[in-house]
Amino acid sequence: MKHRLLISALLLSATFNAFADNAKILTVNEEVVINAPADKVWEKVSQFNDLGAWHPAVKKTEIIRGENNKVGAERLLTLQDDGTIKEKLLSYNAKAKSFKYSIIEGVLPVSNYVSSVTVKATGENTSSVIWKGDFKRKDLSANPAEGKDDGTAVKVITSVYQGGLENLKKITE
Repeated sequence: MKHRLLISALLLSATFNAFADNAKILTVNEEVVINAPADKVWEKVSQFNDLGAWHPAVKKTEIIRGENNKVGAERLLTLQDDGTIKEKLLSYNAKAKSFKYSIIEGVLPVSNYVSSVTVKATGENTSSVIWKGDFKRKDLSANPAEGKDDGTAVKVITSVYQGGLENLKKITE
């Protein structure tokens, strides 16, 4: 009897893992051109401890582990609706004006989320900001409920990126 329970548990676990492994990796890549020098734009986005400085959905950002702009730092975002997202800084390169981070947990309908923000000079007084993320939907089951599917995950992340980039353009030009 013990062996049957163990085998059943292993099969159930393997089945769930197969669904999780089969969930598609989704990508969102948004870019905005800003009429401001890259150094000025980078100054605004470069502080891992202050996403609220340029993203209107963020009410508060606090470093809860590690040091600001140091790999391994974790931040807790409190959104305007009081939802929270915990993120970890994976890489940070001030010279290349780029950083990469992951979501550890939060209210967004995504899992396995890794994203990067990069500022590039496109002219003497113009720059582009690229915000790119790869992720899976949060509901990794074979048949996710409506609102928890791939399309919803992509739509939410796209709107997060667009809202932040539009506001960044507005406040730096």
